[in-house]
Amino acid sequence: MITAHPRYHLATLPTPLQFAERLTTELGGPRVYIKRDDLTGLAFGGNKTRKLEYLVADALRQDATHLITTGAVQSNHVRQTAAAAAAAGLASELVLVGTSDADLQGNYLLDRLLGGVTHIIGPEVNPTDKMEELAADLRHQGKRPYVIPAGGSNAVGALGYVAAMLELNQQLWSDGVPATHLYHAAGSGGTQAGIVLGTALYGGGYCVTGVAVSGTSSDKVARASAIVQQTADLFGTRNPIVPEAVIVDDSQVGPGYGIATPACLEAIELLAHTEGILLDPVYTAKAFAGLVADVRSGRLTSNDTVIFLHTGGTPALFAKREEIAPLLAG
Repeated sequence: MITAHPRYHLATLPTPLQFAERLTTELGGPRVYIKRDDLTGLAFGGNKTRKLEYLVADALRQDATHLITTGAVQSNHVRQTAAAAAAAGLASELVLVGTSDADLQGNYLLDRLLGGVTHIIGPEVNPTDKMEELAADLRHQGKRPYVIPAGGSNAVGALGYVAAMLELNQQLWSDGVPATHLYHAAGSGGTQAGIVLGTALYGGGYCVTGVAVSGTSSDKVARASAIVQQTADLFGTRNPIVPEAVIVDDSQVGPGYGIATPACLEAIELLAHTEGILLDPVYTAKAFAGLVADVRSGRLTSNDTVIFLHTGGTPALFAKREEIAPLLAG
């Protein structure tokens, strides 16, 4: 089924599945494994690389000359799209939501270094409209743009995480790991859609919880559910997902997207000190804070085995010095 869809190889796969022994002891609850999708290898890696393997293949199938996408100035997806474009011999046009005086650091620095043409817009401008404007200009010049939504989150992009569940299930079977839960950061919905659809199709048997990094759980559930349906349609199969299978926890959002919370800062310090693994304050630290909160509340117990999907985001650490500074005060 998944092999019927073209894929352009960008990622270093399979990514490791690591038992976090010292973290497990520190938490005193479930056994915790970390699926290291921060190590997919494309320009510091991350989960978007899996999506881009299918999106770039689709772009090349359509004989595209340019990739166009959007995200925040420190978007991990935009950085990986710029890298994917370079690897595939395509140009990239990047619509970044932020301010014109954005510091040239972190993901934004890498966007430029990777050859992306950046267009910074304010929050009053609709990014989708701006992408369509750029696409129209390129078509007028005789170019062939391929527009990728924020996060690579559509049916084609979700194929990356349908395939990832085959990979993960093989690792769990090979290592004899009886996973009961999987946690991941929930943003634009495509990763969760691929995970829950892949789990249903390939029999993972574990509960999937997306921890929201912005917005509300109802919005995230609606978006992920819509992408699940679109991806099932792409497969030409009945949607096997019941509505209650799409679970989103919005307790870790805090003041909003990209704003560090005390819980996410604690999560960064905890994983760095116990396992030498880095989280970012925008996505993975909030997701990991949700996992930790569920251990402390008793929702996750010593009877559980939990997979934490590390979706990357390391470059954002360098653009969040002020937020992270309190961790270094001691």
